[in-house]
Amino acid sequence: MRRRTLGISAAASALATATVVLPTASPAAARAGGAVVGGSPVGVAEVPWVVALASRDRFGGTRSGQFCGGALIAPSTVLTAAHCLGVETLGVPLGDVHDLKVIVGREDMTTSEGREIQVRGSVVDSQYDSGTNAADVATLTLSEPLPERSVLPTAPEGDSAYEAGTRATVYGWGDTTGARQLSDGLLASEVQVLPDSACEAAYPGTTGATYAAGSMLCAGEPDGGRDACQGDSGGPLVAQGRLIGLVSWGSGCGHAGRPGVYTRLSRVLKDTGTTG
Repeated sequence: MRRRTLGISAAASALATATVVLPTASPAAARAGGAVVGGSPVGVAEVPWVVALASRDRFGGTRSGQFCGGALIAPSTVLTAAHCLGVETLGVPLGDVHDLKVIVGREDMTTSEGREIQVRGSVVDSQYDSGTNAADVATLTLSEPLPERSVLPTAPEGDSAYEAGTRATVYGWGDTTGARQLSDGLLASEVQVLPDSACEAAYPGTTGATYAAGSMLCAGEPDGGRDACQGDSGGPLVAQGRLIGLVSWGSGCGHAGRPGVYTRLSRVLKDTGTTG
C-alpha cells in the first residue's frame, strides 16, 4: 500500500486532456456509480461554497483548467489542500503560475458559467509535510469578495459532526472510476466518518502510509464503493452543514478497507484561532 494524493498532473495535462496525478502509485480501478466515486450530480446553486482551482496555463482549457477543489469559508478566503500548490501537482513552483484562479458558480467545467476570480495570495500551512501529508492545507485569498451567503460554516474541535458514524458528503470534479475518467460536472458522494481506530488499521505506516488522528480524519464505507479520487484534492467534506475536512490522500479509490483521508478542519481552526 502506497500513498496517493488526489490532484491532477500538469505535466500529463500538457500532453493531452487532463489526467490524474499518480505521484507514488497507480490506483487500481474502483467501483463507481457515476460520480466522484459512487455518488451523483449536484447543482452549484445548492452548494455555492464548493469552488474549483484552475490554471489554463498549466492544465489546458478543455475543462477550464480545473485541477483541484476548495471551500469558501469567508467572502475572500478559500481553503484547499497544500499539495495542490506543490511542484508535484503544478509542474512548476507556485510563483511561476500567473493565472491561478478560483472558479465559482460553474457546475460544468466545459462551460463559461459562473465567475473566475484571481487568487491574490496563498499561504501553505507552516507544518505541512509533503512526505506524510500532515497539515495538508493552504489558504487562498481572493482578489474580490463573494457574497456572505456563499460561505460554508466550519466545525470547531469537539463538534458532533466529527463523530464516527456521522453521514457526510464529499464534493468534486475528479475521477469517477479510479481509471482516469474525470467529470465535467460537479459530483457529490455520501460517506460516513469512520473511527480513528479503523483508519489507523488501514494506514499503519508499515509500507509508507500513516494515518495521524491529530491532523487527519477518514471517511468512506466499510465495503468501499464511495470515495474521493484524483482531481478532488482540496474539495470539501461536509457534515451537518459544516466543513469538517478537505480531500487529501488515500490508497486507491473506493476500495474496501482503504477509506479516503482528509485534513481535519478542527486542527486547522485550532492552529489559526478561527471559530466555526
